[in-house]
Amino acid sequence: MPSTNVLEMREMKKTFAGIPVLKDVSFELRKGEVHALMGGNGAGKSTLMKILTGVYLRDAGQLRVDGRDQVFSKPRDAEAAGIAMIFQELSLVPTLTVAQNIFLHREPRKGVFLNEAEAVRRSREILADLGENIDPQARVEELSLGACQMVEIAKALSKNAQILVMDEPTSSLSEHETSTLFDIVRRLKNNDISIIYISHRMSEIFEICDRVTVMRDGRTVLTEDCNKVSMEKVIEAMLGQGTGSSMKWHARDARPDASVVLEVDKISSAGDYKDVSFKIRAGEIVGLAGLMGSGRTEIAQAIFGIRKPESGEIRISGKTVRSTADAIGAGVALVPESRRTQGLVLDHSIRKNFQLPNLDMFKFGRFIGERSGTAVVEGMIDKLKIKTDNPEREVVLLSGGNQQKVVLSKWLVREPKLLVLDEPTVGVDIGAKSEIVEIVRSIAERGAAVLVISSEFEELLAMSDRLLVLRDGQVVDDLDRRMITSEEVLHHAVQG
Repeated sequence: MPSTNVLEMREMKKTFAGIPVLKDVSFELRKGEVHALMGGNGAGKSTLMKILTGVYLRDAGQLRVDGRDQVFSKPRDAEAAGIAMIFQELSLVPTLTVAQNIFLHREPRKGVFLNEAEAVRRSREILADLGENIDPQARVEELSLGACQMVEIAKALSKNAQILVMDEPTSSLSEHETSTLFDIVRRLKNNDISIIYISHRMSEIFEICDRVTVMRDGRTVLTEDCNKVSMEKVIEAMLGQGTGSSMKWHARDARPDASVVLEVDKISSAGDYKDVSFKIRAGEIVGLAGLMGSGRTEIAQAIFGIRKPESGEIRISGKTVRSTADAIGAGVALVPESRRTQGLVLDHSIRKNFQLPNLDMFKFGRFIGERSGTAVVEGMIDKLKIKTDNPEREVVLLSGGNQQKVVLSKWLVREPKLLVLDEPTVGVDIGAKSEIVEIVRSIAERGAAVLVISSEFEELLAMSDRLLVLRDGQVVDDLDRRMITSEEVLHHAVQG
């Protein structure tokens, strides 16, 4: 491994509204290195990367790129220094072509006119270097998520980036797409591109990264070679204590006489799912296990009335659900797969996000008070341990785990009969993940029915009383959690 540092961040400090977010952070990146950056909610990872990419100015500390002191006052300054970030929520324009996205705002020109042919030629060249055969003239909306991720990387490389920041790059990718991405990362590394890899998936860190740095409470607490540190040591550094038992399964008393809350009766939708039937009783947590594309999210959306099935029926406490209004009225709550695009209005405050699905609870006559519901929101912030200084804080400024808790809390105030969770801990650190698991258990203990969809089998096994195995849009097995002896058993059941 080369010892030359292409990036050095020393004693970085940053404060917001008098609250220190970065207290004393140091981080270094070597040439041709894949360096994992990990930490819990509010650890300061996002703030550190926003300083690196010119979104924020540091309050104190030293930033050096290729041995030169730097002050980035805007993102273009960082780009000029060879730094690019690939965000968890992709920044591509769906209606534009691949080439148009790669060279957006930097289009090749022939005189005063755009040179579309040159953009296509250069895009094809960059994608070929990545080993990808993506058509530069295809519209982005026609591509898979994995292909979009490759276009984002190509876009960064078109700017001659030598340092890439990847934020949760596999959170929405299938197993095959993740494998393809890892091949790309290795190819970039062999070409001396340096990568900061942010992920909460421990297995990925130890598979693809050379070193790992852990942040906690605005400080750097661990930097070590991945082949010299254990997963347990990394988790301990993140949490500052033992992991506890939140991610371990606890057998719960069966409730065979409890009332049926959700009844899905032979629903079908061409290309998504076929003849799906199951029931969930009050106080029961049921996991829905299946590969990406198996119809998991589509079934969740059907239950919430977003996508009406072509045949079959969905009943909540015996009443048929035909629309989202029916579902909400019957006591159904949905935490969607993407909190940032489906679950939250990012530039609104915590309080306003909380009010949106609950206007009936906070209106006075025909009006909504500017501060209505603040006491209720503050109560939920305290109950779910959402890290913020006040309810008026914009949601976009919260960490991923705290954003997810806001999505949860705005529905929990309605005390739902059925809570549907689609990837409830995606992009969330181990500490927040454990807290969310405990919240779900407590909801079920109070008598709500819960349906959990997750790509992380450890999470499903930790929460579920039963697991429905979904394959090619059909439920092929209904497993009692007590009969599943290991994560491998569930993997085999899902793979078939």
